[in-house]
Amino acid sequence: MVYRKSLDYVDFVYQVSSKFPSEERFGLASQFQRAAQSIALNIGEGSGGSKTEFKQFLRIARRSVRECVVCTAIARRREFMTSQEEATSRERCAEISKMLSGLLGSLD
Repeated sequence: MVYRKSLDYVDFVYQVSSKFPSEERFGLASQFQRAAQSIALNIGEGSGGSKTEFKQFLRIARRSVRECVVCTAIARRREFMTSQEEATSRERCAEISKMLSGLLGSLD
């Protein structure tokens, strides 16, 4: 479930960041996209290993969620995102973070 939510978030980030100014294509837009991808990629990669490895990859994914929150804040301050897009991004990040924490807790 969290994996699917993270993929949906990647789609959202690509949709939002595609409207950033062209000079941000290799800056904030790229960083935001890579951070969002990292959430899903770490969940997927970690699921193929041991329980200890999986937990480590989930922690990395959770840090990537935090990175997306900062990217959201920067994008909003620079007026690259609407307030509604910011709210949606923050809500999705909070949901994914809670799900990752729950999954981590279930592995203890």
